[in-house]
Parts: sequence; structure tokens; C-alpha cells
Amino acid sequence: MIEETPRAIPDKLFFRIGEVSQLVGVEPYVLRYWESEFPGLSPKKSNTGQRMFRRKDVELLLNIKQLLYEKKFTIEGARKALKEPPLKNEANPAPIKQEELFPEADPLYGIRQELQAILKLLS
Repeated sequence: MIEETPRAIPDKLFFRIGEVSQLVGVEPYVLRYWESEFPGLSPKKSNTGQRMFRRKDVELLLNIKQLLYEKKFTIEGARKALKEPPLKNEANPAPIKQEELFPEADPLYGIRQELQAILKLLS
């Protein structure tokens, strides 16, 4: 049985199907099937005919596994999800600009006015 938890991808140029099978956590026949179902997945073949996966292929396979096994997508749904651009990450919204916080042209002027008003109240 293949181990369930994916490990970190080693820093190599090419991976054989057995290595990829262990990294992704699925049997080699599943990888060969996914190769036929997902057009973006295209491992090169060596002179001996063995599939040689690049790092981007392994990353794509990890994404496919997550979509199919964890998010319970169908093959067709996973194919569509991989074609769509990624959604904007809601956890990291765009930084707030100074103009949004201080609509005035010179934010220090408004702050200075408020501080002077407070100083008058205290004296």
C-alpha cells in the first residue's frame, strides 16, 4: 500500500513513476490514468520508455489528488477547476491604501487640528 501523507518534493529535475507514486500517495496505475484524463499532465519518456515527471508535474498531481480525494470532485470537475484561474485569496486581502484611511489630501493636517482641539479642552 502507498503511504497516505505526501512528503516534501525533493529538489530533483526528474522523477520516475515509482517515486512520484510514493510522493503523491497513489498507485502507479492511477498516475497513468490521470495522465490520460488531464491534458496538462504530460511526463516525458526516457529512451527506455519510462515516464519521467518534472517538478511541475508532481505539483499538478498533488493538486489533482486534493481535488479528487479531499474535495470529492469528479474527473470532469477537477479538469474544469484546474483550467479556471485561482480565486483571490480571502485570507490575504489587498493592503489598505493611505487614501482609504485618510480621505483628505494631507492626513497630518486633520490630525494636527484634532490634537489642537484636544489641547484647548485640556487647558
